[in-house]
Amino acid sequence: PRCTFWTLVPAADGHQEWDSNSRLARSRGVAFSYLAVGGKDRRTSVLIMDPECSRLLPALCAVLADPRQPVADDTCLEKLLDWFKTVTETESSLQLLQDHPCLVELLSHVLKPQDVSPRVLSFALRLAGAFAAQEDCFQYLQQGDLLLGLFGEAGALGWSAWSIPSVRSGWIQGLCALAHHPSALHFLADSGAVDTVFSLQGDPSLFVASAASQLLVYILALSMQGRDAGSPIPEVAAWPVCAQKIVSHVQESLHSTAAPQVTQALNVLTTTFGRCRSPWMEVLWGQLSPLVASLLKRDPIPAAHSLVDLLLSVARSPVLSSAACGPWEILAQTLHRLSPTQAGPLALGTLKLQRCPQELRTQAFGILLQPLACILKATAQAPGPPGLLDGTAGGSMTVDTLLSSKSACVGLLCQTLAHLEELQTLPQCPSPWPQEPLLDAAVIILRLCDGSADPSSSGAGRLCGTLAGCIRVQRAALDFLGTLSQGMSPQESMLQVFAILLKNLESPESSPTVLKKAFQATLRWLQSSVKTSGCSDLSPDALLFLGELFPVLQKRLCSPCWEVRDSALEFLTHLSQHWGGQADFREELQSSEVPMLACQLLQDPESYVRASAVAATGQLFSRGLQATPTSSENLQAQQGLLMDLMYILSTDSEGFPRRAVLQVFTQWLRDGHADVARDTEWFVTTVLQAVSRDLDWEVRVQGLELVQVFLTQTLGRFRPRCPYAVTLPEATSPTPHPEFLRTLCRLPLFEFVFRALFDCDRPVAQKACDLLLFLRDETAPSSGPQETRDGPNSASVEVALQRWQEGEQGQPLGDLEPEAMLALLRSLDLEGLQGKLAKSSDHIEKSPQSLLQDMLATVGMLEENEADCY
Repeated sequence: PRCTFWTLVPAADGHQEWDSNSRLARSRGVAFSYLAVGGKDRRTSVLIMDPECSRLLPALCAVLADPRQPVADDTCLEKLLDWFKTVTETESSLQLLQDHPCLVELLSHVLKPQDVSPRVLSFALRLAGAFAAQEDCFQYLQQGDLLLGLFGEAGALGWSAWSIPSVRSGWIQGLCALAHHPSALHFLADSGAVDTVFSLQGDPSLFVASAASQLLVYILALSMQGRDAGSPIPEVAAWPVCAQKIVSHVQESLHSTAAPQVTQALNVLTTTFGRCRSPWMEVLWGQLSPLVASLLKRDPIPAAHSLVDLLLSVARSPVLSSAACGPWEILAQTLHRLSPTQAGPLALGTLKLQRCPQELRTQAFGILLQPLACILKATAQAPGPPGLLDGTAGGSMTVDTLLSSKSACVGLLCQTLAHLEELQTLPQCPSPWPQEPLLDAAVIILRLCDGSADPSSSGAGRLCGTLAGCIRVQRAALDFLGTLSQGMSPQESMLQVFAILLKNLESPESSPTVLKKAFQATLRWLQSSVKTSGCSDLSPDALLFLGELFPVLQKRLCSPCWEVRDSALEFLTHLSQHWGGQADFREELQSSEVPMLACQLLQDPESYVRASAVAATGQLFSRGLQATPTSSENLQAQQGLLMDLMYILSTDSEGFPRRAVLQVFTQWLRDGHADVARDTEWFVTTVLQAVSRDLDWEVRVQGLELVQVFLTQTLGRFRPRCPYAVTLPEATSPTPHPEFLRTLCRLPLFEFVFRALFDCDRPVAQKACDLLLFLRDETAPSSGPQETRDGPNSASVEVALQRWQEGEQGQPLGDLEPEAMLALLRSLDLEGLQGKLAKSSDHIEKSPQSLLQDMLATVGMLEENEADCY
């Protein structure tokens, strides 16, 4: 489509403004361009080489080439590079260099790296790669051996700055940008650059080493591009030169006895098979798979973690998973040879595969279950159904690992529990799932940790000594126990689970993190008991459990540790949400001191606890779960809580409690809470007066959410509709009810929303703009320029608009009549403002001219008033 560029023109006041009629903000020194496509008013920033930038470029290149000048920081250089990349995407790089010879001079100057700072050298290498990505520009830069001096093996390795990681990283990134066409591949093969990349795989900088491996994968894929279009794939010996060199290097590395070289080769192959989806990968795997399999014959197996990643990458490949030379045999051998800790991730990954032989799935699942089966056997528990413990050599290896050291035992158990927890939630979860043995194993692990297990063998005794008080294993076991609540369990197992959970919750030795996990697992098992009973009420066993749990909860609400008090309050909130309406639950809760203690924690010294107390008490009172016995005291307590929450909203020094209060108030308003419904206008007015002064933007956003709920409910009240009425669709929206408009003008609602509309925090302004759009569509659907000019109270509307747009928000907006309010909504360009707010906050200042001016100003090349620092 034809494009029209919208540019900035000087204004009379020395600023610049758009020469269109749009209401975009002004900004000094903006050299931005906007693009209107197809005649529509859709504008997106387009960075182009305008005349002013062309004028500034020679001076900037001279500064960058001068080692005596203080070079701009890395952020400026990154922005400059991004701009050049954008220019090369829309313009000819060759034409750009021909029109601006200073750029070629800069690239030529960095061939003498002793005269250039390392950051400029890194920048120039990446810039040269971006230019050379276009083949005609590549040929242009080849003249005079410029590219050979920058990227050739003889040039780069001789630089003193080569010892700096950022220079090596810039060299790799430049090569990656350059490699886009056949000429670049020939250059890579002939210049020795590929050999340099091989050496950089073992770079001491992890960033450089990773980038080198990624570049090799990219070069290999580029070399083989177009080689699989219908014709048979030749053997590796007939592949392009670059591809042959990379494959040969990988083969040599796999033959190496040094583990780092083997790791590098496996990482390259993992990335290759993970990214590429071409038939030539089958040829590559067929040639290299024997070398990969030979690694299993070494003792110990080198780079075991990288080997696992490679095999899973190959197994996930749609090309290789269905090929004749698929990875299944090597996968089975590897599962058998790896240690239990190493085999766990491979077993889990194998069970996640879509295409996997059933025999291999069975083997992988057995390996995952092996540590828990050993725990059951060591503690004289039944090993469960066949297959849970198969008596192979792997079983003895797992026992040795569990008993070898505390770190090995803890690491293996935590890994196993996490893997099984993840597996149970997946569609590929094995069936049948050994629910009962796994429950027994999780419970016995928790008993080993808290010291309540009765060891019956020397192995069990050693496990007790190893796991006693181990918080890591306790957390992992509680997470796994919570996940097991999704499966069907007999009543005896549920009683066993409730017993161990109660023991962890009441134990004085339980850490705050263990208690939090125990609360979470308890909630999941209580929900599971509901499913088991077939209704929404708690089962009798669960109610008995709650009778024992509430005294423990009282104790935890009085804990000296704030994390424990916070977790207990969160648990109480969830309990009330799920079962606050059940009579038996209400009776158990109200017979305890839990509601009273929750109210007392509204004055807790810790802000997180106060926030959780607000949520808990708000939920309790919305369900009528007060601890007071008489109705009059109930009413007084409810009103007291409302005023307490109002006080927190107005005075609390921390944002978390204030946010929690707004969430409770919004929910109360939405649910028609009695205290709110008694005088809704007073409630909304009081809340907005407090929120309008709040410095926390999340509180202000939540205040706008409360306004949204109020408007929706008020509109519904003034627009009753009969569900049985059959009416024709109206041509226009109905006129808003006068009483609705008077209600809006009577409250400080508009002043609050307009303050939010001009808020310095963009989420607040966006929410306010959306809210005004909703209100305008409901109350002022018909709008036009003539209506705005000729509407009632037009003078006051214009004054109000001018005052608010200029940021004079210290003065009140003043009383608005309904007609003036409607005129105000019609006159605002809310759609335009919504689009402007959707942009990033720096969309005006982010311009190439501004960037060049700022970089030159830092070295005194420009007068101060020419720079537009951002």
